[in-house]
Amino acid sequence: QVQLVESGGGLVQAGGSLRLSCAASGRTFSTYNMGWFRQAPGKEREFVAIISWSGATTYYADSVKGRFSISRDNAKNTVYLQMNSVKPEDTAIYYCNLGSSMATPGARGYWGQGTQVTVSS
Repeated sequence: QVQLVESGGGLVQAGGSLRLSCAASGRTFSTYNMGWFRQAPGKEREFVAIISWSGATTYYADSVKGRFSISRDNAKNTVYLQMNSVKPEDTAIYYCNLGSSMATPGARGYWGQGTQVTVSS
């Protein structure tokens, strides 16, 4: 059974930084692409970033490009999202995903329970 546990969310001021973590178990982590998605109140879940199984390839949503960075540690079965220069519009629940295709992020795979990120202005 796959388990994805996100952590690191919280309240941060605009312009600040936060690092989210997602620890995975139940699958051979190093063979799966990993992604981050978010859902703001009243909005649909949207793609944030994805990293290939090897870590060699990453894609980002235009809204976070240059500010967020996705990385992974296959020895620790963990994927990270470093969030810098955060803005109030980054406020959302952030979800970890295991198993998406790089071409269609979020179309399949497993999901964590989410971690709340709130950015104050």
